[in-house]
Amino acid sequence: MQIRGRTVTLRAVEERDLETLHRWGNDPELWSMLGGWRFASSMAQTRSWFDGLARDPLNQRFAIDVPDAGLVGTANLIDIDWKNRNAFHGMMIGDPSMRGRGIGVDVIMATMRFAFDELGLRRLDGSMVAYNDASTAVYCGKCGWQEEGRQRDWYWRGGRWWDRIMVGVTEPDYRALIARNDYWAS
Repeated sequence: MQIRGRTVTLRAVEERDLETLHRWGNDPELWSMLGGWRFASSMAQTRSWFDGLARDPLNQRFAIDVPDAGLVGTANLIDIDWKNRNAFHGMMIGDPSMRGRGIGVDVIMATMRFAFDELGLRRLDGSMVAYNDASTAVYCGKCGWQEEGRQRDWYWRGGRWWDRIMVGVTEPDYRALIARNDYWAS
């Protein structure tokens, strides 16, 4: 199964992606913009992560494909809570030449459509490091998410503490956004 945006396709992570994902997983500049913490990882660790994907139905990982470029990043729906109908969403554009081209917006819109229309979820949550202004602008500015709180001094980056910005979107928020911008009609 593939999840289609206007330009991107979200698909299963495949073995052919592992070399690129391994490289991105060891890129400290890339990971400084993302939540969580990374240590250097071997190809064996990347393969072990990949092998575990099929056994983890509550944590879905997707490769982001763009026409004429192929794999440019990853997106996810993790910690899926079927009872309360919510999940955590995040994404990473690993290829720096693909940033700032609207790919992130299309990934978020496609993920919301899939989560709300296909999975029947009610809300999605996310978070970002306070200095990641680009992510905040995309999620909260263009894609209808709301800043819902801050956890002070959550991330240690570059020799200092940074807040964690928590964001969320509900299915009614998504419907209102689509009514305003008619995103899928283009």
